[in-house]
Amino acid sequence: MPVPVAFKCGKWRRAMSWTDERVELLKKLWSEGLSASQIATELGEVTRNAVIGKVHRLGLSGRAKSPAPTPARPRSKTERPERPEARPHRPATIGNTALAAEPEEMPEEAPAPA
Repeated sequence: MPVPVAFKCGKWRRAMSWTDERVELLKKLWSEGLSASQIATELGEVTRNAVIGKVHRLGLSGRAKSPAPTPARPRSKTERPERPEARPHRPATIGNTALAAEPEEMPEEAPAPA
């Protein structure tokens, strides 16, 4: 039987076939929680995308989760930097500002004569 070949990355390469042993190893590594890239490296002659496609076709899902990283310690309030004072609000001007009306200041009332 002729060996299937593929032209990839400028080279003729022998196409990888999924043997029963490789499929079993794929299932085992997937259930252990390895990533598709890690499985591809372990299997050799196969890409990450080929692993993802095979996992999908086999209907594998819900692989084991990697051990959760240690939870981060809670930060105390002293570690948090102070927030800067809020700047006073200025109304936004949209469009040409050459003709924008500036708010007039109200003159102070003069004191009543005595």
